Amino acid sequence: MINLILRGWVNYFRIGHSSRCFRYVKDWIESKMRRHMMRARKRKGFGWNRWSRSWVYQTLGLFSDYGIRYFREAKALPAR
Repeated sequence: MINLILRGWVNYFRIGHSSRCFRYVKDWIESKMRRHMMRARKRKGFGWNRWSRSWVYQTLGLFSDYGIRYFREAKALPAR
């Protein structure tokens, strides 16, 4: 469910200078996921040593396409 929300939010704000904000949101979401998984196991902390960043995104399938898209305007074709 979180992936749908993240994908929509990122696609809406993707154009422009939003990379700093994306980095903040990505770190915040990842820490919330880690905290949830540690609390489910009745442990303290965030599990930074337990789970690598690549494991969180590949195995759990957490949304990770926070790249900025740059669009070029299409050039008009010459008239025939």
